[in-house]
Amino acid sequence: MNWAWFHKLGSPKWFYEISGRWLPRFAWASVILIAVGLVWGLAFAPPDYQQGNSFRIIYIHVPAAFLAQSCYIMLAICGVVGLVWKMKLADVALQAAAPIGAWMTFVALLTGAIWGKPTWGSWWVWDARLTSMLILLFLYFGVIALGQAISNRDSAAKACAVLAIVGVINIPIIKYSVEWWNTLHQPATFKITEKPAMPPEMWVPLLIMVLGFYCFFTTVVLLRMRLDVLKRESRSSWAKAEVRAQVEKG
Repeated sequence: MNWAWFHKLGSPKWFYEISGRWLPRFAWASVILIAVGLVWGLAFAPPDYQQGNSFRIIYIHVPAAFLAQSCYIMLAICGVVGLVWKMKLADVALQAAAPIGAWMTFVALLTGAIWGKPTWGSWWVWDARLTSMLILLFLYFGVIALGQAISNRDSAAKACAVLAIVGVINIPIIKYSVEWWNTLHQPATFKITEKPAMPPEMWVPLLIMVLGFYCFFTTVVLLRMRLDVLKRESRSSWAKAEVRAQVEKG
C-alpha cells in the first residue's frame, strides 16, 4: 500500500496548497446546506405531535451535539498522529479544532437547556447525557488551556495530545448514556443503521443541517490551520512568498 499521501500531510507547504483549493468548496457548501436546512426545518417541517413547534430546536441542537463529539474524536486522532508520527500539522489541527469543538459543545448545552425547559420543566437536570456533555466542555477547556499555558510548543503539543487521547473515553459514555442509565434524555433522533422514527419531511432537513455544520467546521478549521501554518513557517521562503502575494492582492 502506498502511504505517500499520508506522509504528504506532514508537509506544511503541501497542506497549504491543497487546503486552498478545497476551502471555497466547503465554505459554499456550508452556506447552502445550512440555509436550506434552516428554512426547511424552521418554516416548512410539520410540528411534532407531542412537542409542537418547540421540537424545531433540534435543527441546531442535534448538529451541534454531533459535531462536538466528532471534533473531540478528531482531537484524539490528531494526538495519536502527533505522538506516534511526530507530525507537527497534527498539533496545528488539534489547536485549530479545539475552540470550535468547545463552542459546539456550549451551543449543544445551551439549546438543550432551552429545549428542556418546556419539555422537562427545568433548564438543567443532572442527567447522564447532560452531565457527560458538560464534562466534554471541561475537557475542551483543558486542551485549550494547556495549549496556551505551556510556552514550549513541543511540550504543549504532547500535553494536549495526551489529554485528548485520555478524554476520548467520555465519547462512548455520552453516546450510550441513555442506554446504560435511566435518563430523561431521549434516545438518538436517528441512526444510520435504522429507519428514522420521524417522517422524511422532518429528518431530511435535519440531515442537511448536520452536513452543513460539518462543512462549516471544516471551513473554519482549515482557515485557522492555514493561518497557524503561515505563522509557524514564517521564516520559510514559500511562506514569505505567500504572504507577499496575499498583501499584493489586498
